[in-house]
Amino acid sequence: MLTEKELKELRDALINSARPLIFFDDDPDGLCSFLQFYRLNPESHGVVFKKAGSLNTDFLRKVEEYQPDTIFILDIANVDQEFLDGAKNVYWLDHHTPSERRNVKYYNPMINSKGKDNRPVSYWAYKVARESTWLAMAGCVGDWFLPEDIRQSFEEEYPNLIDKKIKTPEHALFESPIGLLARALSFILKGMTKEVMAVIKVLTRIKDPNEILDQSSSKGKFIWKKYKKMEVIYKSLIDSVQVTEDKIILFKYSNDKTSLTSDLSNELLFKYPKKFIIIAREKNGEMKCSLRSSKYEVRPILEKALKDVQGYGGGHLHACGAAVKIMDFNRFLENIRQQL
Repeated sequence: MLTEKELKELRDALINSARPLIFFDDDPDGLCSFLQFYRLNPESHGVVFKKAGSLNTDFLRKVEEYQPDTIFILDIANVDQEFLDGAKNVYWLDHHTPSERRNVKYYNPMINSKGKDNRPVSYWAYKVARESTWLAMAGCVGDWFLPEDIRQSFEEEYPNLIDKKIKTPEHALFESPIGLLARALSFILKGMTKEVMAVIKVLTRIKDPNEILDQSSSKGKFIWKKYKKMEVIYKSLIDSVQVTEDKIILFKYSNDKTSLTSDLSNELLFKYPKKFIIIAREKNGEMKCSLRSSKYEVRPILEKALKDVQGYGGGHLHACGAAVKIMDFNRFLENIRQQL
C-alpha cells in the first residue's frame, strides 16, 4: 500500500501547486483519478494519454506550452527516462509493474506490498484528494476492483447506485448503475484527443453522478449523448463476436478512429470467465490487442508469446494490452495457444 507519508506528499504537492499539469491514462481509472485531483485543485490542467507505448519526449511540448510548476502522471504504466529528464518536479502515481526511473517522485503500491497490492490509481487518488466517493467507485469498478472501505461511504451517499447483494467487481461493472457510469466514462474517452478533452472539461463541472445517469442537467445530457453514440458502434461489434468450444475467444476488427478492445474484452470475460479473451484491432500495420482471462495468468503467457515476434505489451496478472505486427500475429496466437 501507499503510506500516509506518501499520500501526504502527493496531497501537499497538489494543493501547493499554482499550475499543475496532469497526464492521465484514457480509461475510467485514469480519468477518475484526474477528476479527483482536479476537485482538490481546480487550477489543474489535464492531458489525456491516448498513445500506445510510453509517455515520451513528444509530450514535452505540452510542458513547454503550459509551463507548469508541478507535473503529475496518473495511471500511466510506462514513462521514458528522456521525458523525466526534460521535465521538472514530477510526481508519478501508478499501480502497474514498478519502474526504476530518475528525476521523479514515484508512488506505486506494488513496491511496499512486494507486488501484491495493485489497487487502482483512482482508489489512491481518493486517499490523496479525499474527494468524491462516486468518482473513486466508478474508477475502481471500471478497473475491475471493488473498494469495500470506500463502498460503505458511497452506499450511504448514493444508495441507488449499487445493490448490497453485489459482491464482485465484475457484477458491479455489468449489473449496477455505478458500473453503467464507469462504462459510460470509458466510452466518452474514445475518439480524437481534442474532442475528448472538450468532454472532460464538461465532466469537471458535474457534481453528482445522477446528472449523467438521469440526464438531470444539460451537462449530464451532453455526457450521456456522447456515451449513447459510441454505444451504437460498440453493440454492432460485440454482436459480431462468435463463441465456440475453443479455449480462446478471438475477435478481430478494423477501426482507425475508435479503440474498443478493452471494453469488449471486459464484457466477454464477464460472460465467459473460463475463456482466454483476445480482442485485436488492426491499425497502422499492427494488431492492437486486449487480453483477459480469469482462469489463466495472462501476463506471463503474454511475455512468452512476445519472445519471437515483433511486438510489445504488459499490464496486470489477468488483464494485459499488447501490439503485434500483422505479419507476426498468427505466430503470436500460436505461442499463446501452445501455452494454454
